[in-house]
Amino acid sequence: MALNVVNNVRIYGLEETMRVCKFPMSTDLSRIEVNDKRLLALGMTGTGEGHDNALCGIVVQFDLTFSNKAWVEAERYHFFDIVSSQSTMHRIAKFDLDNAYMEYVDKRMIEIMKEKVEEYNNTENPEEKKIKYLEVLYSNPCGFKLTAGMTTNYRQLKTIYKQRRTHRLPEWQAFCDWCETLPYSELITGKKD
Repeated sequence: MALNVVNNVRIYGLEETMRVCKFPMSTDLSRIEVNDKRLLALGMTGTGEGHDNALCGIVVQFDLTFSNKAWVEAERYHFFDIVSSQSTMHRIAKFDLDNAYMEYVDKRMIEIMKEKVEEYNNTENPEEKKIKYLEVLYSNPCGFKLTAGMTTNYRQLKTIYKQRRTHRLPEWQAFCDWCETLPYSELITGKKD
């Protein structure tokens, strides 16, 4: 089953990056011919070599939907900027729990969560309500899905792709599949047509 983890994709700076990546070999900047040859040469170098720095100019913004389990792993990438995200802290008791979890979450766990949310929503005593809220929050399975608006760039996607292409979580597989659909995806994947 193919997961839909990335939506609302916007790419900025591709043509401008093609232009400026020619600066090192130019003396007359007004005569630069904009094409992809230099970008492809620089971008296809090895991850971490530094020559692929031009890929930082290709900015990608998108909505990313991951489970709590995948978000914990995504947090290791300091260059994966979260612009804004859904919040369990603010809305855990308001989500449609029948649709909020990955297919791998045991249905019994979802039923327990529904019971916990109902208990929380029906509690009137303020002190007891605080406790019920924490029970809901801490009982939530790691297969709970949240969406965040993300900003990153091709160079960082190249690193993520290399590290996550063979990952066990289906969300990372779907993310890497999406990377392969981007314009000039060979700069990210290293795969030449």
